[in-house]
Amino acid sequence: MSYLYVAFGGALGSVLRYFLSLVIPKAAGFPWPTFVANILGCLCIGIFSGMFLKCGTLSPNLKLFLVTGFCGGFTTFSTFANENLALLQSGKIGMFIAYALASFVLGVAACAAGLYLMGFNR
Repeated sequence: MSYLYVAFGGALGSVLRYFLSLVIPKAAGFPWPTFVANILGCLCIGIFSGMFLKCGTLSPNLKLFLVTGFCGGFTTFSTFANENLALLQSGKIGMFIAYALASFVLGVAACAAGLYLMGFNR
């Protein structure tokens, strides 16, 4: 039964990520849709993790749905890696560095912000 929670959460996250790719343009060759999805996903996983730390009585199935399923389907490391490779192959070294560093730094900061919003300062 736990597979269904992951599957439904993943489906929801994947559809939302696809929606972002339709509404957020790739400006000047920068992969904004993936960038936004990954930063928002980091914020979400921080919030969800804080929620589960704070409320120990929440269902493990809800965690599977939100963290493993939704966040796993919404964020995408494989697309991130592929877009970085494309930037390198097209000679856009500066954009590659900016995208990789901004994704890492803002991703970690967003995850920390999510935990902070839930009352955790670790």
